[in-house]
Amino acid sequence: MQKIKSLMTRQGLKSPQESLSDLGAIESLRVPGKEEFRELREQPSDPQAEQELINSIEQVYFSADSFDVVKYELEKLPSVLNLQELEAYRDKLKQQQAAVSKKVADLILEKQPAYVKELERVTSLQTGLQLAAVICTNGRRHLNIAKEGFTQASLGLLANQRKRQLLIGLLKSLRTIKTLQRTDVRLSEMLEEEDYPGAIQLCLECQKAASTFKHYSCISELNSKLQDTLEQIEEQLDVALSKICKNFDINHYTKVQQAYRLLGKTQTAMDQLHMHFTQAIHNTVFQVVLGYVELCAGNTDTKFQKLQYKDLCTHVTPDSYIPCLADLCKALWEVMLSYYRTMEWHEKHDNEDTASASEGSNMIGTEETNFDRGYIKKKLEHGLTRIWQDVQLKVKTYLLGTDLSIFKYDDFIFVLDIISRLMQVGEEFCGSKSEVLQESIRKQSVNYFKNYHRTRLDELRMFLENETWELCPVKSNFSILQLHEFKFMEQSRSPSVSPSKQPVSTSSKTVTLFEQYCSGGNPFEIQANHKDEETEDVLASNGYESDEQEKSAYQEYDSDSDVPEELKRDYVDEQTGDVPVKSVSRETLKSRKKSDYSLNKVNAPILTNTTLNVIRLVGKYMQMMNILKPIAFDVIHFMSQLFDYYLYAIYTFFGRNDSLESTGLGLSSSRLRTTLNRIQESLIDLEVSADPTATLTAAEERKEKVPSPHLSQLVVLTSGDTLYGLAERVVATESLVFLAEQFEFLQPHLDAVMPAVKKPFLQQFYSQTVSTASELRKPIYWIVAGKALDYEQMLLLMANVKWDVKEIMSQHNIYVDALLKEFEQFNRRLNEVSKRVRIPLPVSNILWEHCIRLANRTIVEGYANVKKCSNEGRALMQLDFQQFLMKLEKLTDIRPIPDKEFVETYIKAYYLTENDMERWIKEHREYSTKQLTNLVNVCLGSHINKKARQKLLAAIDDIDRPKR
Repeated sequence: MQKIKSLMTRQGLKSPQESLSDLGAIESLRVPGKEEFRELREQPSDPQAEQELINSIEQVYFSADSFDVVKYELEKLPSVLNLQELEAYRDKLKQQQAAVSKKVADLILEKQPAYVKELERVTSLQTGLQLAAVICTNGRRHLNIAKEGFTQASLGLLANQRKRQLLIGLLKSLRTIKTLQRTDVRLSEMLEEEDYPGAIQLCLECQKAASTFKHYSCISELNSKLQDTLEQIEEQLDVALSKICKNFDINHYTKVQQAYRLLGKTQTAMDQLHMHFTQAIHNTVFQVVLGYVELCAGNTDTKFQKLQYKDLCTHVTPDSYIPCLADLCKALWEVMLSYYRTMEWHEKHDNEDTASASEGSNMIGTEETNFDRGYIKKKLEHGLTRIWQDVQLKVKTYLLGTDLSIFKYDDFIFVLDIISRLMQVGEEFCGSKSEVLQESIRKQSVNYFKNYHRTRLDELRMFLENETWELCPVKSNFSILQLHEFKFMEQSRSPSVSPSKQPVSTSSKTVTLFEQYCSGGNPFEIQANHKDEETEDVLASNGYESDEQEKSAYQEYDSDSDVPEELKRDYVDEQTGDVPVKSVSRETLKSRKKSDYSLNKVNAPILTNTTLNVIRLVGKYMQMMNILKPIAFDVIHFMSQLFDYYLYAIYTFFGRNDSLESTGLGLSSSRLRTTLNRIQESLIDLEVSADPTATLTAAEERKEKVPSPHLSQLVVLTSGDTLYGLAERVVATESLVFLAEQFEFLQPHLDAVMPAVKKPFLQQFYSQTVSTASELRKPIYWIVAGKALDYEQMLLLMANVKWDVKEIMSQHNIYVDALLKEFEQFNRRLNEVSKRVRIPLPVSNILWEHCIRLANRTIVEGYANVKKCSNEGRALMQLDFQQFLMKLEKLTDIRPIPDKEFVETYIKAYYLTENDMERWIKEHREYSTKQLTNLVNVCLGSHINKKARQKLLAAIDDIDRPKR
């Protein structure tokens, strides 16, 4: 320490203590002494009062150091001085000064340890500085000694060594520059190999290296060249990005995204990608349509290339319209599939990036990456709707370019199928309901379908008017699902079946089109040979399904041999028809083997070619409805018109008879009459020619109607040998029933596609129209029953019987045998007809029921014609009727016998007293006035007098009056 002080003395330096006394920068601060601190502390203090005094000090005292307090206070003095006021003000100032001084003293005392510590640190720092100055002085002195001690040669050696080191560094730099100059060749090779990340990485490294040697003049040119190369890489990268839009390749897209990430332009890349997708959609559709237009034009005229896409679509010919539409959708599918796979790529890599980021520690980089990822995700999600809207507009423009009404039905359905598949693609693509396409195709479909339906109704009328009502031989296992027109229903049952009719997947999970065709294929591939591969095996040859069946059809069962189980089973199945019957005996099965089971058509449906044609039409209508669900209501309405017209035609041909309702038997229910009236008013055009004076509205309404059909002249319904066309009536009526059953089968499918607000129409159609089809059996077969037996002859035979006998007879009258012979002949004719057409059990039951009912009513009518009748005559009537019933029950299995009580009640009414008969007349209004009047007249003289007769006749007249 002594040496340091002596050295400082020789250098003319002062010690730190001496220097401390000379510090001019430190102002001499007056610090209150201990006595003053003690006095201040000893003074009584009230912190709140002191703080109020300090707060009362004027703000100007705290303004600046240059503030002159004395001058300020003197200027404040009033012109007239008051000693007391001055003293009071002086005391106030003293109090404020004392409060401030005490506050300052407190603060000084509080900060004094820190002050002392800081002062010590300043002193220490000054000592260190003085020591450093001494060291620097000694260093300079030693350097001067070394300078004087070294020779010029030694310094020369050092200079040469330094130059050598500099030259070695320069050589390395020149080699690096040479490598940089040759980098463009390698960059070109990497771009040709599409190694965009490697090229950008190399270019960025070269730029970084070039910045190190920027002091060389040749580097400035190299920097410019590298920048141009980088811009060229970005241009090629943009071209590579545009290729993704039509043919997505994972490896290719991964390289492109890595390259943009190196450039720090991932967001820019996403913006560019959406622009390329939009451009790809436009270019794709234009090139597809242009190719077909030029192909059909037969030349390469450049005028088509200058047309707008909208105008170009109008030049597509009808022959090339569907192939062009299919190729258009295939090309657009490729674009949307590329977008779909692009989103998949980003979702996969986002998950990987998130996992890797959770393991890292670079929070700033992670936040930036998350921001980019969020931007890309939103951009891709928004792009879904945008791209689908562009696709819809392009396809809509194409559809509007041609009038679809020029196409045949199958071609039109094919167009709808393609559009339906496209809408399915759109729904899976972005969840959109394809409003643009739906509205466009719906308008054209409704207009097309109206014209098509009108033509089909006219064709149906032509078929009906030329129909001879011969049985169309179909197999016993015939189902409408076997027809081409209904194949779509089998395919639609599996949710994994694609619109392009690909094989059914065994997976229970619904597979979307994008998942199904992600690895290859296209849902818009035209199945050219699909229909050729399908076959319809529904017709039976000559009405038989095999020679063995034809042989067994005529097999006789003579004795008490067992009835085949198949016949028993089929017979039981037939019992589920509309008319319930009791159990069936072996004899009944034998007697019916040629009516119900001949020609082995037990299970074969009864239908005609016209019926089959209507079913095919229904299938076609449902195809359109299934493809384009927004027009489901219109299609179902037209389908109902097909059924309505068929039902009305059957009724008009075979069931219309004004005398039916006069029987009072209720053959036509009110529901059936309402249905027929509705069909006639809404669908049937009863006018022969159009009235030229008719209003436009009336003309439009007539366009929606169809003329009433007329029965073919080849159909003979007046021959008794054929039971008045019973075979034709059975075929016609049962074909209608079969058609109604098919509509019932289709109801769940129709209900599934019908809009909720329109479902009441569908329910009303089924409840009021389809369900009434079987009700036509009664009026149609009543006409046959009314002519099958000679009821007039029976009345003549009954008129010749003497009823006023005096003895109880044991032998029935001859008219009973005659009537039973009529029934036997009817049974034989029925069997003859059954050889041509199978007569189902419900039909057979209705025929027998009608004939028996008419026979019983004829019997009552015959009894009502009797002029005189004794009690023995009434017993004879009962004998005759019981004989009739006994023989009749052997011919038929109808139980109970229809109108049996109708006859028995009338016979027993003869024995009623006056009062009982009056009550009986009022309760039994099913009898005619003539029958009731005759009953009263016949009873006159036996147990009814004239007065009672008049009373009873008056009661009959009262009953009859509302009917007149």
